[in-house]
Amino acid sequence: MSAVDWLNGQAFVAFDQKVIWSDMIGNTIGLAALALGWRRSIWTWPAQLLSGVILVAAYASAQLSGGVGKQLLVIGVAVWGWTQWRRGRRDHGGEVAVRFATGRERLVLLGGTVAGTLAVGGLFTALPELSWNPWPDAYIFVGTLAAMVAQARGLVEFWFAWVLVDLVGVPLAFSSGLAFSGLVYVVYLVLVLWGMRDWWLRSRASRATALEGAAA
Repeated sequence: MSAVDWLNGQAFVAFDQKVIWSDMIGNTIGLAALALGWRRSIWTWPAQLLSGVILVAAYASAQLSGGVGKQLLVIGVAVWGWTQWRRGRRDHGGEVAVRFATGRERLVLLGGTVAGTLAVGGLFTALPELSWNPWPDAYIFVGTLAAMVAQARGLVEFWFAWVLVDLVGVPLAFSSGLAFSGLVYVVYLVLVLWGMRDWWLRSRASRATALEGAAA
């Protein structure tokens, strides 16, 4: 039995749905990656990269080509985010600085997400073999990338993006037969809310320190 065959083998059954090893392992590592991102650990990026590699097998087994494409892009963005945080740590005394996005950055993120969703959704609609549920899949696909880009830049808005992705990701994962993915998305939501609070408070504290320094 090859490694791919083992990864796509059944691990257990949950809610009358088969849970495969790649779905379980990949999403568990993804959950750890989110927790590491909350702690602003640079290890969040190699964890996301590994999660993406394993989830390629999960989405391929479910015949979700769009999901496979998303994970391949996640791998690429994870490599880029890793380099961004390494550079940021060098520039900020070994820590990853977090802040709220500027108005322009928010517009770019929002506009890019809307335009990307329309483009990818149109592609998935024109090529139904890429996704059986094109618009939700496109929304999650582009929303995940937008969240990762915001995370790489240390923007608090990254957490808001994950909340919006989760609202669609939970029902889509269950309806796709990836029960463990659906359960993990629920846990993601809890971690996202805690992470959002932590980054929000850190951003406010950093801003207050900067204002005090400017006033002095």
